Amino acid sequence: MPTQSAMPSAIPELPVATGNPVSTAASLPSVASEPVTMRRIQGIAARATSMVEQIRGRLLAPEARKVSPTYSTAQVAALCGVDKAHVNYRLTKGDLPQGQLTPNGGKREFTLTEARHWARTYRAGQMRPPGQRAIGIAVANFKGGVSKTTSAMILAQGLSLRGHRVLAIDIDPQGSMTTLFGILPETEVSEEMTISPLCHGSSDDITPAIRSTYWDGVDLVAAAPFLFSAEFALPAMQMNNPKARFWDVMNAGLEPIRDLYDVIIIDTPPSLSYVTINGLWAADGIVVPVPPSGLDFASSAQFWSLLSDLGNNLDQQGPEGTRKAFDFLHILLSRVDQADSAAPAVRQWIQATYGEFVLPVEIPKTSVTSNKAAEFATVYDVQKYDGSAKTYKRAVDAYDRFVDLIEESVVEAWRARREAAA
Repeated sequence: MPTQSAMPSAIPELPVATGNPVSTAASLPSVASEPVTMRRIQGIAARATSMVEQIRGRLLAPEARKVSPTYSTAQVAALCGVDKAHVNYRLTKGDLPQGQLTPNGGKREFTLTEARHWARTYRAGQMRPPGQRAIGIAVANFKGGVSKTTSAMILAQGLSLRGHRVLAIDIDPQGSMTTLFGILPETEVSEEMTISPLCHGSSDDITPAIRSTYWDGVDLVAAAPFLFSAEFALPAMQMNNPKARFWDVMNAGLEPIRDLYDVIIIDTPPSLSYVTINGLWAADGIVVPVPPSGLDFASSAQFWSLLSDLGNNLDQQGPEGTRKAFDFLHILLSRVDQADSAAPAVRQWIQATYGEFVLPVEIPKTSVTSNKAAEFATVYDVQKYDGSAKTYKRAVDAYDRFVDLIEESVVEAWRARREAAA
């Protein structure tokens, strides 16, 4: 994967926000000196928004927009499943993108667009077959801090790298996935860029919300805090029209574009909300990241109980023959801390509980992933990691394997549908 960086290697220092001085722990008063009114909270919100804008400006200077990495001949060869010598030979034929030779040393570099062209050519067997439609994947967990958004972003980037055309849909009002794309939810996202029109019933087509991104092959439907209003609009829709299917508006809105993409990645909120329900019912597969910790394991148990109860209830409300079924379901062991003495025991609980649904890969908790998250980035955005090469490779190898396994499920879903239609 990438080997040189368009992102800074260290978090930039920023000026302290103006306003009341921040007290240290040693000087905190035992009783609040004045009430924390909504006006004061509004001031905190304004300072927080300003700080995020400053951070992004420093991290993404000079254009304040993210840029995709470039790829070496060896990396393109790895994407295509061939050796470097074969790529050099194929270059002589002139039928695939040639890349550019760097001024110093004459090494060949390929843009993301060029690398994807090579991948689609050599990986034709994994591409969406004629007549098949996009496979939707919801990345979900009712608990925050489990790497849900990072996993969704990695899936979108990784599947694109392998040649697929991907639509990423952020339906979490926090807009974390939107932020990873270099877009500030609070200031740069308007209602028509989100699923909000679908939820409010003013549109039945998601197409106007789709925007291109810095990452070739991945388009985005963004999210912003005003999506919280959908939690009131969706049940109101059902109250006003008993025949309305409040859980199916997003699925219906995706119908016009399922022939335009290979995979649709949906990043859901960390709760069983009306919006989350729509994301799950618009998906053909589910990926649930679960760190091997006791609290996260217990939370995941609640996830399945609530989901099954809800699903049975909605199945009874729908027409006969429309019961919801998923093509695949995967549990991803995420944020695995090798130094945590409790992790092996919880890992056994997870394996014993979920069995064949557990993916045969673990995403390690490393400084690579935490550093990149602080820079509004993922490991796939990195071109040159300044830390330990071994640590970086361990993280990238795990994510590569994760993407490969999900791609296998997508390809299998296409195959099963093709055979069912035959």
